[in-house]
Amino acid sequence: MKITFLGTATSRGVPVLNCDCPTCTSQDPRNRRYRSSIYLESEELSILIDTPPELRLQLLKNKIKKIDTILFTHAHADHIMGFDDIRAINYLQQSSIPCYGNKQALQEIRKAFSYIFTANQQKGGLPQARLHHKSSPFELGNMKITPLVVKHGNIDILGYRINDFAYITDCSFIPEETFKLLEGVQLLILGTLRYRPHPTHFNLEESLEVIERLNVPQAYLTHLSHKFEHNNLKDKLPDHVLPAYDGLTIKF
Repeated sequence: MKITFLGTATSRGVPVLNCDCPTCTSQDPRNRRYRSSIYLESEELSILIDTPPELRLQLLKNKIKKIDTILFTHAHADHIMGFDDIRAINYLQQSSIPCYGNKQALQEIRKAFSYIFTANQQKGGLPQARLHHKSSPFELGNMKITPLVVKHGNIDILGYRINDFAYITDCSFIPEETFKLLEGVQLLILGTLRYRPHPTHFNLEESLEVIERLNVPQAYLTHLSHKFEHNNLKDKLPDHVLPAYDGLTIKF
């Protein structure tokens, strides 16, 4: 499996508009972050997780021309507002794309993009997608996908375990039932907003506690705000934990 980080920022992106902090003014490309998304490739299947506002730019930058499936974590704007950009992939593949998420996320996607799913709309120029609710493990090609229920503040959203890899963003609490589903994970990508506590996201201390509890050999931090300067954050982390950055690829 090859994993590409298409975006690694929180909802405001980095640099933040009208901010002159060291991260936002940095010339290091690892401090320039689109909103969070990853792309997974195996010999059989290509999976996109979330469709952030910069999706078109992310696909161009990473030369992505194939998406077999989309997994949605939740329906906040920074995770869905590039959904219309899958039209280009529909055209290249000449096929609709199956999309998976929990019931709330799919309802909100239908509402936000009602023109796609309204029966009397002309189909020319519209994204072609099929929405599927999945709450239990399922298989796509050679990948076993397990939806992971986590808390984002007061709402239930999804992370995903795919074989022995797990991706969780926008998380402030992991239930015990989900910790059980994460046992044996070899690679974890975990949303980590900032140093200080936050009501709807893990901060650095909380993320490191989760990584230690799961005893994963390798972890990457994503969904990073401008409070994290890449090299400064990297220097504070244990050897098996690294900050992700846009364009980073991992072969797993």
